[in-house]
Amino acid sequence: MDTVILDDVDRGLVHALQIDGRAPLRTIASVIGVSENTVARRYQRLRSAGVMRVVGAINGARLGYTAWTLRLQCTPDAATAVAAALADRPDTSWVYLLSGGTEISCNTQARSVGDRDALLLSKLPRTRRVTSVSAHSILRATALPTMWSGLHWLNADQVDALRPEPPAVDDTPITLDAGDKALLGALSLDGRTGYAELASVTDWSDSTVKRRMDHLRRSGVLSYMLDIPPAALGFHAEARLWMSVQPSRLVGTAETLANHPEVSFAAVTTGATNLTAAVNCRDTGDLYRFLTERVSALDATWAMETAPVIRTVKRAGTVLPV
Repeated sequence: MDTVILDDVDRGLVHALQIDGRAPLRTIASVIGVSENTVARRYQRLRSAGVMRVVGAINGARLGYTAWTLRLQCTPDAATAVAAALADRPDTSWVYLLSGGTEISCNTQARSVGDRDALLLSKLPRTRRVTSVSAHSILRATALPTMWSGLHWLNADQVDALRPEPPAVDDTPITLDAGDKALLGALSLDGRTGYAELASVTDWSDSTVKRRMDHLRRSGVLSYMLDIPPAALGFHAEARLWMSVQPSRLVGTAETLANHPEVSFAAVTTGATNLTAAVNCRDTGDLYRFLTERVSALDATWAMETAPVIRTVKRAGTVLPV
């Protein structure tokens, strides 16, 4: 990633794309109050510099997938290679090297029981340089990167002008055909890919592509996530938390934690620790204050483990060089 200083227009563009990753640039320009050419230039500049991109993300729950967060301990010589191998998988996201570089955390969506068992019971245990694996099923997320306030810049009226229609509340099973899978695969690489290019990938017409994208979005299968390193926004201290919380107060604690502006992800999970979070702070001093003044006030917490992020190997969809 090239070093880029974000000004007010950049920050407005970043927030706009967090709200709606497919918003037309002319709409964003109108909301921000600059020309469409200015927004287009800024978008290309940030995209080319590797600062940000929009990723088409799949809500696996609507397709019957199960979400897991994993912790792996590796021998010192293996962690980088294992993290890179996990990042190359299409079913993983948020792959981090932690602490002294011997621990890895990541999230994964298992498409079936067989896929889950193949990863957790076969592939990872057979890698001799992985010394331990801890898998936690994600039961309910209370904070997601799509809601992280660290990206916020626009006022309430501007946000309302950009906010897309929410997905319909519907439990009707969704079935994907080969065209859908090709479409979602292309959008996972670039959520702003044009209709003509998507038509060539799927062998559909432009109108069919647009209609199917709208359907997948309305049904809650497809969403658009802005993939941007927190350091680009001035957050240079990232960490993962694993907390053991009193069960009767778990939901309240998870929701309170999610409201802290440092928290970009929080979820109730299974396992010895039942609440996990990803936090982004300005520096280590800010992280210290967050842990000792804010997290410590959550008095239903019995224990907590903290691991600083040493290297990000994959975010929402970007596989980074290691």
